[in-house]
Amino acid sequence: MRFLQDGSDTVNTVARSPRDAIVAYLRAKDENRPHLMRCAFDASAILSMVVNTAAISFPSNAVGREAMTDVLVRSFGRTYENVRTFCLSPPPEPEQTAFSCDWLVGMSAKDDHVVRVGCGRYDWVFRSQRPHLAEKLTITIQAMELLSPDTLNEVMDWLDRLPYPWCSRQDARERMPRLDELGPIHRGLSSDRD
Repeated sequence: MRFLQDGSDTVNTVARSPRDAIVAYLRAKDENRPHLMRCAFDASAILSMVVNTAAISFPSNAVGREAMTDVLVRSFGRTYENVRTFCLSPPPEPEQTAFSCDWLVGMSAKDDHVVRVGCGRYDWVFRSQRPHLAEKLTITIQAMELLSPDTLNEVMDWLDRLPYPWCSRQDARERMPRLDELGPIHRGLSSDRD
């Protein structure tokens, strides 16, 4: 199954649907725009992190939108650039209160220009009434591979060709550059869930 870019993934200041909240979060993080977190998360939202790799570190949790913004946007934005994150599924339904999907991310470190490509899972819980802000997010980082700075253009060209932010695992996998370091990511994207 392929997901087409339909032009509706602009950030709405009111989360009319869980999709709006997810798009606001991805744009806040990827574009280093902390003010957009108010369009994604309830003020008392809870973040839980499960990190299954030593290639990147995060606190195990954060409570409240401001603490989440510090972890997921401000601190992250001081360290990384060229960030591109994809949800590897169709978006949630408009009234859905729980949503899980796998994700793919690519970025580079500002200090040493090392490229990172990772994959994992998002588990979201949303308010049942408008605005459909997220009340809880669990981010599982399953894999994070480090690549040399000279792979930046090849990796970013790959990610720039994918439909953002909703992409099928098949598209991500089929368009992936043939770099040995991406083997674990390719295996992580290989699934019968397409």
